[in-house]
Amino acid sequence: MLSNRESARRSRMRKQQRLDDLMNQAAQLKHQNSQIDAQINLATQQYITVESENAILRAQLRELAERLHSVNSVLRMVEEVSGMAMDIPEIPIPLLKPWQLPCTAQPIMASANMFQF
Repeated sequence: MLSNRESARRSRMRKQQRLDDLMNQAAQLKHQNSQIDAQINLATQQYITVESENAILRAQLRELAERLHSVNSVLRMVEEVSGMAMDIPEIPIPLLKPWQLPCTAQPIMASANMFQF
C-alpha cells in the first residue's frame, strides 16, 4: 500500500511537471506570436508608407512628363514659325508609361529571417 501511494505521488509529480512544461511552452509561443505580430505590423506600415511615396512619385512623373510634352509642343511651334532648327529632345517612352519600365525578371527571394529587425 505504501508502495502504491509512493507510485501515485510520483505519477502526480510527473503529471504536474508535464503540465508546468506545457504551460511554459504555451507562454513562450504566445510571446513569439506577439513578436511576429509586431513585425508583421511594422512591415505592413513600411509597405503602406512606400506605396504612398510611390503613388506620389508616379503622379509627379506624370505631371513632369506632361509638362515636358507641352514644352516640346511649344518648341516645335516656335521652330515652325521661326524656321530656325531646334534640338528638341524626344520624350523617352518609359517616362510616358512608367508601368511598362523595362526590368529583368528576377525571382523574389524570401526567408524566415527577412522580418527580423
